[in-house]
Amino acid sequence: MRDVAIITDSNSGITQKQAQEAQIHVLPMPIMLDGDLFFEGINLTQAEFYQKLLTEDVEVSTSQPSVGATTHLWDELLEEYREIVHIPMSSGLSSAYETKEYLSREYGGRVQVVNNQRISVTLRQSVMDAVTLAQNGWGAARIKEHLEREKFCSSIYIMLSMLKYLKRGGRITPAAAAIGSLLRISPVLQIQGEKLDSYAKARSVKQAREIMIEAMRRDFASRFQGFSDPDHMWLQMAYTYDQQAALDFKAEVERAFPGFDIHMDPLPLSVSCHIGPGALAISCAKKLDCL
Repeated sequence: MRDVAIITDSNSGITQKQAQEAQIHVLPMPIMLDGDLFFEGINLTQAEFYQKLLTEDVEVSTSQPSVGATTHLWDELLEEYREIVHIPMSSGLSSAYETKEYLSREYGGRVQVVNNQRISVTLRQSVMDAVTLAQNGWGAARIKEHLEREKFCSSIYIMLSMLKYLKRGGRITPAAAAIGSLLRISPVLQIQGEKLDSYAKARSVKQAREIMIEAMRRDFASRFQGFSDPDHMWLQMAYTYDQQAALDFKAEVERAFPGFDIHMDPLPLSVSCHIGPGALAISCAKKLDCL
């Protein structure tokens, strides 16, 4: 019997193909488009999603993986593995952690659910760290303890190009969305813990990019002082829909932070549907220093 299985959900940005290659298990996030159910990375691609969003203007909603899908995967894996580490998206952004933690109580400690407070590329990094720790002989409870202890050793800054989708999801009032659109404001949001919070307002995409780079510089100089170099810190990026804009921003980030090997992913669709196309994000996460 093998030792520890690692599970996450598609909010990590890890595709089913990448999961197979890394021997990770990814639960797809359910997405409703005009009442029809799709599963991210299974029967809904990035291209298909934006085609429906931008040309058909579909109504979008999301939910967490079902109890049945979760426990079926656990039961299946526990026939092959002694333990499971399950790393869902941040409990501050979804109830997925609470649901899975409750379900895990019936498994006698063999399933450890991590409240890692991360999403997208930072969640992906936690998953890859868990894989490394498992390969080095760590048990599930010890991996959970480490990931939760280090959960706030990361930052995300994200720029939105439009407020329409925040308005649809009730995350911003219609009046605020209208004013923001009229003034052509590009909000910059941040995640440095459980919640997605406002960070700054920019009057252009160029200014928003500059704000995010400067915010990361400040984090490196203060929160991550002493381990803000490429040997101790991951620098990552994410985007929605417009890959060329993301590549242009990546070039700016590479000039601002020379020496970093920057990993970039499209944002998972379960996030994209709440923020819309044209978003850009920069993030960092502390590297493992416990091996």
